[in-house]
Formats: sequence, C-alpha cells, structure tokens
Amino acid sequence: MQRASDHKPVIWTVAVSRLFSLLREITLEFDGQATIEPIKLGFEEAVQWINEKLETRHCDAIIAAGSNGAYLKSRLAAPVIIIKASGFDVMQALSRARTLSLEADGALAPLGIISYLAPFPEVAEFARSFGIELLERTYATVDDARAGINELKARGVRAVVGTGLITDLAQAAGMQGVFVYSADSARQAFEHALQIARLRPGKSLPAAVTQPGLQVLRGNSAALDEARQLILLYARSPATVLIEAETGCGKELAARAIHGESQRLQQKTTPFVAVNCGALAESLLEAELFGYEDGAFTGSRRGGHAGLFEAAHGGALFLDEIGEMPLALQTRLLRVLEERAVLRVGATKPIALQVRVICATHSDLAALVAQGRFRADLYYRLAVLRLHLPPLRARGADVLDLAAWCLKNALAGLDMRGSLRANLEAELASCASLLQAYAWPGNVRELRNVMERLALHLAAQPLQAITPALLLRVAPELQAALPGATPLPAPSLSAQARSGGDADLALLLNRFGGNRALLAQHLGISRTTLWRRLKQAGLAQ
Repeated sequence: MQRASDHKPVIWTVAVSRLFSLLREITLEFDGQATIEPIKLGFEEAVQWINEKLETRHCDAIIAAGSNGAYLKSRLAAPVIIIKASGFDVMQALSRARTLSLEADGALAPLGIISYLAPFPEVAEFARSFGIELLERTYATVDDARAGINELKARGVRAVVGTGLITDLAQAAGMQGVFVYSADSARQAFEHALQIARLRPGKSLPAAVTQPGLQVLRGNSAALDEARQLILLYARSPATVLIEAETGCGKELAARAIHGESQRLQQKTTPFVAVNCGALAESLLEAELFGYEDGAFTGSRRGGHAGLFEAAHGGALFLDEIGEMPLALQTRLLRVLEERAVLRVGATKPIALQVRVICATHSDLAALVAQGRFRADLYYRLAVLRLHLPPLRARGADVLDLAAWCLKNALAGLDMRGSLRANLEAELASCASLLQAYAWPGNVRELRNVMERLALHLAAQPLQAITPALLLRVAPELQAALPGATPLPAPSLSAQARSGGDADLALLLNRFGGNRALLAQHLGISRTTLWRRLKQAGLAQ
C-alpha cells in the first residue's frame, strides 16, 4: 500500500451538493499541509468506492457531514471526521432564513429547520430572542427528510435551514434552502483530520485514535473509577457486554472505551459499528442490521446490501437502546449470537461472522422480560458481562470539571478562546452549589446542552461574568435545585421499567408545558424515541 506522499497526510472529503463546493474552497487553504482528494459520492456508493480504493491506497482521515457522515462512520474502518454545525452556525443560518421569510407587507412567515436525528439546542433560544414561529423537525432517512419538507411547506414555511440534503429537497419543493454549515466548521474538521494524520505517519491508525480508550470518560469520582476498572477487565474478554445507564450517561463512550482498550491489547485496528435500535422503524432496522439480497423487497438496492453485522466483522457492533428492539428482531439477533452467522433478508445461505456485541439500555431489561416485552434467552445471552454507569448526580465534584470542559469546547466552537474567559473555572466555582444540587435528569448530555446555551450568551455579551443568576436565566430548570423548590425526581431504571417507559415522563412533560420537541431536546433523544416512551407509559395522544 502506497501513500500519496512521503510527507503529507492524505485526507479524503466525501460530500455532494453544497457541502462539496464548500469543502473544495477550504481545500485550497490546506493544500500545502495535506494531499486532499474530493469524493463526490454519498452513502453506499461512497462506502463501496472507499473500501475498493483502501485495498491499494492509503488514507489518514475522511471528512464528511450529516446523515452521509454518520453512514460512513458506521461502515468504514478508516477514521471519519464529522463536520459539526456550531451554535453560531445555526444562529446565522436562522438569521438568513428569517430575512428570506419576510412577506411583502412586512409579515414574517414561519421558519423551518430540519436536523439529522437530534434537534439543535440553539433553536429554542433563537425563537425566544426574535419572537418568531419556528418549526423544527428531525430525520433519520431520506424519506423522513422529504416528509418533513412537505409538512413544513404545508405549514406555510418559505425557508428551511439544514444540511445539503435538506436544502436540495427544499429547493426541489419550491422553497428556499439555507445551508447550516459554515467555512469555520469545515476548517475545524480539517484541523482535526490533520491532528489524527500526524499521529499515524505511514502506519495503520493506533487504536487510541480510531476508538478512544478510558480517556473519553472524564471525571475523577469513585463511582466513575469503578466503572473504568470494569471496562479494563471486560476489554480482555470477547464476551457480550450489557451497559445499563440512564439517558445521557455516555453509554456509547463506554462501549467505545471497551473496544479501544481491547484493540490495544490485541495491537490491531478493528471496526466499531454503532446503531440505535430505537431510532429506526422495524423494517429498516432489520435491513440495516442483517442486510438483504437483491430483490428481497420492493425498493431494495440492486445487488443487495451488506448489513451492520457484516460491516463489524472482526470488530464490535454496538446496539444502543436494545430494550426498544422489536420481539421479532430479538429472535433473529439471538440466532446470530448463537450461530455466529448472519442470514441476509431474502437469502438462504448464512454468512459466518466474528463480531463482539456490546449492548446498552436505559431500561431494566429484567423487568421487561417479566412483562413479556423482551426475550429471556436473549437477555441472558447479552448480559454475560454487565456494566452500570453512574448518573451524574452520583459523581460529586465531576459536575464542575465536566461543566468547565463542556463550556471551553462550546466557546472554542464560537471562536471565543483564550483571555476572554481566563477565569472560567473560578467563575463556574461560584455556581458550584447550584450545579451540584441539581439532579441532572439528562445527565452529562443535559449538562453539555446547558453549557452550550451558556456559551451563546457569553458570545453575545463577552464581558458578563458567569454567576448563579446568569445560569438561572440561561437554564431556568436549575431552579429546582434552589432551597425551598420542589426537586424534580431523578429517573431510575426500576421506575422506568414499572411504568412501561419512563415513570418521570409525566412530570417532565408537564414541566415543559406539553412541548414534546423541548422535552426530547432536554433528554437528548429523538422525537421518535420520545414518542415510543410516551406510548409505553400511556401518555401518547
């Protein structure tokens, strides 16, 4: 295998439409630092092209974005750097959409924004600041995106903010598409790719880069240290692992840490493939997991399609929210685990595999088994090794350290580095009692969202100090931690199981005034997953 250059790192950019043009412009700025090759393909076509080229060519890192980037990341062994829209990107894009939505008489049509899988946390803040009607949707597939566009058009939306896929669909529907990514976000992705490339001069990527180890689990609490010790122990075994934790605790990070430490022991690089079992419809999840043969169903790809089990061959497959997997697919999963082979949809000949399965759940699977909603034989097959991640409220001083780390990253994303926040840790320390007294039902994910929200306020007024009053203004939910306030009950796995979903969902839904979009954002889950939990708890309408 030959490198394109003995000195320059090799980076491939994978994109179509508007993002392809943006990356081509940024490429000129980094041309002297790396050999950069643009690939104007997406999804399975890009995967096939890249895998074919990697047999004879070297690539240090791949840059992509949105649903295309997530697709590549789950199917390629090479490191994929995802371009992420910063809070400032989202605010600027919404400002442009607002200008495009002005009617001739000065009235403002509603704005639309469609994001991949999870909503942007900055959207609600923008709507409040400008007093506008803002309609937000998320998508997992192209059909979801197209349906979202059609719905927004029917609601009178004239301008839609989103990725290249969304803006293309919006323009095809006769609407204005406003691209969410900025040149600065693309530059950060290039810089990240260069950092990775410098760590692997002419050699295969170290496990510490492809799949981070224990360093991704930040904090020094005794509860987290106990989890780290189990991760090191489990890395020595090929057995299946069941990770149990509340939402937002970092289940995927723990899974990647197990895989990363295992790679170090084996001294080789192996794929890590992840999928959320609650984010896809049953038919789509079956095709994604197990693959399908040519002509297996109407609309199937010519030549068939390799599933995620095949993509993870030799490495690990991470099944997040395994408790939401339909019973029919649980049967198929059990067969794969028992036979170490996968049978594609529509096929008659199984394909032998060597895959370690790591699962995660926010639910009490034992309770689901008792309710007949999860197969007992699959549960015992998955729970060979069990790992419980502590909630943030049980991690003491970790809250302050994590808050500082999240805020620094958020400020860096808004290009507010250095002396502007020289006393950041000291200012956050003044808010310690408020931050540590709050129950953090959304755990680390909720803390990160609050810090990103705080960063936007600091970007608007850089000289203001971080105080408890500012935090309460930015995140009113923290008032639950004040003396005399009725604290919001922290969710528990057993309570969630007893209710058939989340026992605290009714309280949370009431707290957000019945606004499901805000509740999904608060919990850090998709609205599809939230709807399923509400249905299980008898709260869906």
